Amino acid sequence: MERSHVSAEAALAHVQALYADGVARLHEALREAVRGNAPARRVRAFYPRVRLVAQGHPSPEALADSLPSYGFVSGPGVFEATLTRPDLFADYYREQFELLLRNHGAPLQVGPSEVPIALPFTFDEHTRFEAELDAASRRELLAGFDMPDLAAMDDGIANGTFAPAPGQARPLALFNAPRVDYSLQRLRHYTGCSAEHFQNFVVFTNYGFYVDEFLRMAREMLREPARDAQEYLALVEPGNVITRRAGSPAAPGDAGMPPARMPQMPAYHLVRGDRSGITLVNIGVGPSNARTITDHVAVLRPHTWLMLGHCAGLRSSQQLGDYVLAHGYVREDHVLDEDLPPWVPIPALAEVQVALQQAVAEVTRLQGLELKRVMRTGTVATTDNRHWELQPFGGPLSTPRLRFSQSRAIALDMESATIAANGFRLRVPYGTLLCVSDKPLHGDLKLPGMADRFYRERVNQHLQIGLRALEILRGQRMERLHSRKLRSFDEVAFQ
Repeated sequence: MERSHVSAEAALAHVQALYADGVARLHEALREAVRGNAPARRVRAFYPRVRLVAQGHPSPEALADSLPSYGFVSGPGVFEATLTRPDLFADYYREQFELLLRNHGAPLQVGPSEVPIALPFTFDEHTRFEAELDAASRRELLAGFDMPDLAAMDDGIANGTFAPAPGQARPLALFNAPRVDYSLQRLRHYTGCSAEHFQNFVVFTNYGFYVDEFLRMAREMLREPARDAQEYLALVEPGNVITRRAGSPAAPGDAGMPPARMPQMPAYHLVRGDRSGITLVNIGVGPSNARTITDHVAVLRPHTWLMLGHCAGLRSSQQLGDYVLAHGYVREDHVLDEDLPPWVPIPALAEVQVALQQAVAEVTRLQGLELKRVMRTGTVATTDNRHWELQPFGGPLSTPRLRFSQSRAIALDMESATIAANGFRLRVPYGTLLCVSDKPLHGDLKLPGMADRFYRERVNQHLQIGLRALEILRGQRMERLHSRKLRSFDEVAFQ
């Protein structure tokens, strides 16, 4: 079953065949179990595995024209990764295979791993096999097939805490196959959309107003037939409801249905044929949601994610509606402390910062000092305490006001540092552009009438800026965007 390949296409085809055969075997055994023919012993299928035996570092010649911070291993040894859903990740796997073959000149060994595929991970949202079984049959089902095992899907590789046992291969990827499958299921649960609709450029927001404006803008774009192949092709909403561009025929998978109730963090996708479109996710309020969704989106290996939302301005010179471009973060969100210690600095990424500033200038048509009057660059503080401003401002103990002043923070919210920190941790380029919606330290509180007017006036421009920034980033070489700032000195090869 294991074969060596010197072609990325051949290696990918082998992975696809192994995965398809394993899933087919599980599904056939399940159909027999549902008919009353429970398997006499556990029916198992195993994830495909790709292995590289590296004889040394890539040669200088191999990397002379190579900009990526990925695509090679850090030294000689045996490296491997378990793989899943080669239908969804075909382009991604092909690129990683091509880079390894080019940079190391050694064949890729593809075969079955020793990691079993959990049966529930092989079904899409339309499959409800458990509904056909009574309680006794479900117990038999658990005994006859592999179920998800959380012990097999921790984030030790991404966190830098994974240490291979003697003789164990070192990892090629940040996430193993069970961890990826787990996140694909969670994405569907939290966002109401299948993972295949997610695009490689992602916007996170904390207000429904941005969703309304995104949908308006997307539908307006799709009213006219496409002029070239690079335009957006469709809009996908929760429930996998697909609206095709005018003049485009419907596709077999378009039969989605709006959910009976909206998911916790609904996602909307403005789709391009090469998956370089834009996904917008309304994560709601709070660092817990921000961490949850980024944990799962990261397995799709997006090229960039941005936070666009509202914040409290902390400086008297700021006005409602001003923009804040984060170049540093104070983390008091506490949701990532065990995975990424608070002392770890979260750097600004030059490519993202430049794109955001350029987008603000283009959309507002301001330059120089005029641009600086509406956009401040500085530190953003993120807290898990929504009512931080109600803490006492005096006394011997450190207060939020004192800490934020010492950090030179110019704005505060509940999500941005979490999203940036998880981008840093999971090697996804990130950026933050916020809009000042209140100034609690200066008596300018967010009140209903004022807030409604503010949102109507600013959301459209803010969203236009975010989308334009992503378009600018899309026009760059992706290997430059995936900054070396995100990679450690002993890094996995896969992007």
